[in-house]
Amino acid sequence: MKIIWLGHSSFRIEIGNQVLLVDPWLTGNPMLPEIVHDEAVNGATHILVSHGHGDHAGDAVALSKRLSVPVVGIYDLMSWWEGQHEIPVVGFNKGGTVQLGDVAVTMVNAVHSSSIATDEGPLYAGHEAGFMISGEGKTIYFSGDTDICMDMQLMQELHAPEIGILCAGGHFTMDMKRASYAAKKFFEFETLIPCHYRTFPLLEQNADLMKAELDGVNVIEPEVMVAITL
Repeated sequence: MKIIWLGHSSFRIEIGNQVLLVDPWLTGNPMLPEIVHDEAVNGATHILVSHGHGDHAGDAVALSKRLSVPVVGIYDLMSWWEGQHEIPVVGFNKGGTVQLGDVAVTMVNAVHSSSIATDEGPLYAGHEAGFMISGEGKTIYFSGDTDICMDMQLMQELHAPEIGILCAGGHFTMDMKRASYAAKKFFEFETLIPCHYRTFPLLEQNADLMKAELDGVNVIEPEVMVAITL
């Protein structure tokens, strides 16, 4: 499989017979040059959205129309988008599993918020979530935006993900210290990729603390548009 960071919390994951765009944020993403936008999304089979905030979901509808692929996420938001924008969707909920080709995606809990900005103020966008993505004999835990929660213990027991993609930038999500604690306390990752960091000065700028805290775990600081092959 190939995991390709698109900056912030956006990823292109090539796994099994699928090309998944996870929380793809292109428009206004300061880490992803416009010249590589086409390369980043070409060949996508599905778009996964963890919650409604613009830095995760802002491009989902436009990309669905442009690429003619379904958006996959929390039932409430998917149903609303389907009605408002007439795009193909796969709506499900926490604890549910959907089969995307030969890849299984289970929605798991996250602790955050979820809304869409409108001229009249925030619009409810269903609950925030994370995903367990299973294919090629491996499971990836994509945390979405979250803080530490005790549900992570159950996630490990039920899914045993070998690969973690954890938000770790602080301020809006876990910081490096809290994400490292979560990884040590609850998970047995072989590989860990931090995200939701480096985008703005407000966020953490490196994963040095995570590398120091997680002895025996392959902590990979991703580079934009550089494939991590696992």
